[in-house]
Amino acid sequence: MEGPLDLDHQVAFPFGERVPQPGEAIEVAPGVRWIRMPLPFALDHINLWLLDEGDGWTIVDTGFGVESTWSLWEQHFAGTMGGKPVRNIVVTHYHPDHLGSAHWLQQRTGAPIWMTTGEFLSGHAAHDDTAGFDRATGVDFFVKNGLDLARMPERLRTGNGYRRGVPEIPKTYRRMMHGDKLRFGGREWEIITVFGHAPEQVTLYCAELGVLISSDQVLPRITSNVGVWGNQPESNPLAAFLSSLSRLGHLPDDTRVLPSHERVFHGLHPRIAALHVHHEERLARLLAGCEKPITAFEAIPLLFKRQLDDHQLMFAMGEAIAHLHYLHADGKVKRETDADGVRRYVSV
Repeated sequence: MEGPLDLDHQVAFPFGERVPQPGEAIEVAPGVRWIRMPLPFALDHINLWLLDEGDGWTIVDTGFGVESTWSLWEQHFAGTMGGKPVRNIVVTHYHPDHLGSAHWLQQRTGAPIWMTTGEFLSGHAAHDDTAGFDRATGVDFFVKNGLDLARMPERLRTGNGYRRGVPEIPKTYRRMMHGDKLRFGGREWEIITVFGHAPEQVTLYCAELGVLISSDQVLPRITSNVGVWGNQPESNPLAAFLSSLSRLGHLPDDTRVLPSHERVFHGLHPRIAALHVHHEERLARLLAGCEKPITAFEAIPLLFKRQLDDHQLMFAMGEAIAHLHYLHADGKVKRETDADGVRRYVSV
């Protein structure tokens, strides 16, 4: 994820600097509570949402699948949720901070898991090292895009890092599809699927409350990671990301946005417009850098001005490839492959 961007003049934060502390919940709309769980990354938290059913709760997203998360959940069961049962568990997409504790929660509560098919199957594939989600496929793909293996620590080259945050995955689920109108928390929520960051990510909009749970698609100050990975080596996820933002175009200007990271905000449409501008600027910088042939690895400094740790470098590789693929599909660069299979891009 890139950022932060200077967008305070475009978005407003109705709760100011306030964020939930461990074990605390903030009511952000009638019957909707905001809680946070820690993450072991530079992006050190995820926002989760509790929808009050009256006689129970619906949980939206679950947190990283580790003991510290489960301990906080126990605090919320006893405190925030008043001992009332969990009726539904909604997982917006398969990434570990969202799906990681779903199995534990399902075993703990008996509640059904709601997901799209694309996210459910992607989670199982990533967990089981199948369908091209295995580390070897990913490493080979990055090497073909210029990554020096010396820059990739052994722990990232072998094993299955996904299982670190997703120790187990539910075997059954209830399917969500774009356009569904589902009742959670005693109110109707429109299911809006979006693409680019994940295969079939869900956002949820409640017209009665004027609230959008935006997951990772629209964040107030940083941008979602949009990358190309080894199992879809010719994909164009940035085009999918930008085009699917239009699926939120019908929502009112005063929609209150509940993102998975940072703070609750207003300013959905200016923020979407800023995302388009942001990526246009990055594409322009990248195109200028393609006057001579470059690999995706060589393109990273054109897109990221800050120092990247090992974990961030892998995401930066995916993003650099995504932006090069966008320019390639747009006919602005051509791709050359050398005798070693390394791909380079040069402006047309």
